[in-house]
Amino acid sequence: MIVRGWFLAIVVVVVAGIVLVGILGSGILLPSSVSQQSTTGTSILVATSATAVTQLPSGMVLTSPVFQDGGRIPSRYTCTGDGISPPLAWSGAPKETKSIALIIDDPDTSRGIFTHWVIFNIPASDNSLKENIPASGVLPNGATQGNNGAGRIGYTSPCPPSGTHHYIFHLYALDTQLNLQAGATKQDLLTAMTGHILAEAQLIGLYSKN
Repeated sequence: MIVRGWFLAIVVVVVAGIVLVGILGSGILLPSSVSQQSTTGTSILVATSATAVTQLPSGMVLTSPVFQDGGRIPSRYTCTGDGISPPLAWSGAPKETKSIALIIDDPDTSRGIFTHWVIFNIPASDNSLKENIPASGVLPNGATQGNNGAGRIGYTSPCPPSGTHHYIFHLYALDTQLNLQAGATKQDLLTAMTGHILAEAQLIGLYSKN
């Protein structure tokens, strides 16, 4: 009886191992995975419950000639200056890119995240935005602007009431042109981009009135 018991235990262990190897080999995730935002020069993992992990390239880099990542945004681009949009440039978008989108958020407001700019359908052939983009729904190059947190189309400048705020510039390379109209909200854009993001890049600028 003792021998038989040991034999059954060994069989159970072997079968369990075979099942586990099969699950891992199939790419099935046992728990839900949380999507990770990309950072420059690394890769991101995008996964949902019971789906295989998808590795996305995130070699895109987003920069500005007027401030460094983590640096202070010049007052020219804020409410204490001209209030115009800053120049931006990017590189490293995948060759499959069909359009570019950009969202600028301030997460430091007392009422939660405030969105300063929503712009999408930037041509994949473009690799920059010049300063002072006009507040029009559709730009000459076909790029389309959505509503900012103030309910207006185009860029609205940083204007923190107190302290230093972080302004997160989030760039997306997409595998499609989006079927969205001018005045779309950030949530509209995020929903439309689902399943179409090839790569991402981020730039953070700081600003305070003091």
